[in-house]
Amino acid sequence: MKIGLVGFPGSGKTTVFNALTGLSAETGLSATRGKTNLGTVKVPDTRVEALTDLFKPKKKVLAEIVFSDVAAGLSGSSSRGLDRSVLNAMREMDALCQVVRAFGDAAQGEGADPTQEIVDLEAEAILADLELVEKRLERIKKEKGNPREAAALGVIEAHLDATRPLRSLSMPDEDWSLFVSLRFLSLKPLLLVLNVEEGQVAAPPLPAIAALAKERGLGLVVLSAKVEQDIAQMAPADQKDFIGSLGLAEPARDRFIRGAFALLDLISFLTAGEDECRAWPIKRGTVAQKAASKVHSDIERGFIRAEVIHLADLLALKSEARCREAGKLRLEGKEYVVQDGDVINFRFNV
Repeated sequence: MKIGLVGFPGSGKTTVFNALTGLSAETGLSATRGKTNLGTVKVPDTRVEALTDLFKPKKKVLAEIVFSDVAAGLSGSSSRGLDRSVLNAMREMDALCQVVRAFGDAAQGEGADPTQEIVDLEAEAILADLELVEKRLERIKKEKGNPREAAALGVIEAHLDATRPLRSLSMPDEDWSLFVSLRFLSLKPLLLVLNVEEGQVAAPPLPAIAALAKERGLGLVVLSAKVEQDIAQMAPADQKDFIGSLGLAEPARDRFIRGAFALLDLISFLTAGEDECRAWPIKRGTVAQKAASKVHSDIERGFIRAEVIHLADLLALKSEARCREAGKLRLEGKEYVVQDGDVINFRFNV
């Protein structure tokens, strides 16, 4: 899963990147212009830790998120607009995270307007998508292309013309599948990170921002990037006391990861044994045969059945054999919908 961090100049985007990854990328417009930072974060999962304690495997593998601090443009402009290189980089992401400034900064000027930043980025995404649609429609007309594609693009164009993002457009999956290559920006899941003053880290989000996020179906996390960057670079033994002194129960990275999983509608199934204990992130609603492809494409092709155990049963009975004896191991077919936390062993033909 690749999440792109985006934001207007002065939002603290790269500082948020450092807070989430524990890295020390240079901040400031002159340092970040034209430079994309990448960082991979392990997703904390107490279930994997519990299985590791039980099986004592050779290897423990947590799910991962790759964060991309999307490069500032190379145009040399200090305007709030995003240039084409930034928009193109955003299209490569599975989801977007907009860092929104909600703190004062003498260098940037007081009176940050986080609501306007959110509206402005959405407007840029809509305009960029509209440009793609118009070019595609022009090509279809010229080449006398697929009428069904033209009709669906007409619906999309009307929605964008009404200044509404595509994530709010309901359309059959088979129609959306026609446009996968276009990688619409306003269709991507969007998580808002409200970057606040240190004294506001434990406070609820601004009511106007919370209402806007709810209205538009956006995820929302509140943090102070500078504080969280300090936390990320502390020794683990020192983090807990410092976090508690701020009135927080956990670092922002953990809250962010939960928000990202919820936004993308992800769950994890688990595999466990003496060789490896591992979490595998999948979309909610994924069936067993498709989930098997996460482990290996050969398992999907040769799928026979899935042996499924509830994590609580496995931890209570201490072994797969005892779960089988107690009737706690179920045999499920290829259409079984995998549940969050299922411990699965796939049977397959080579």
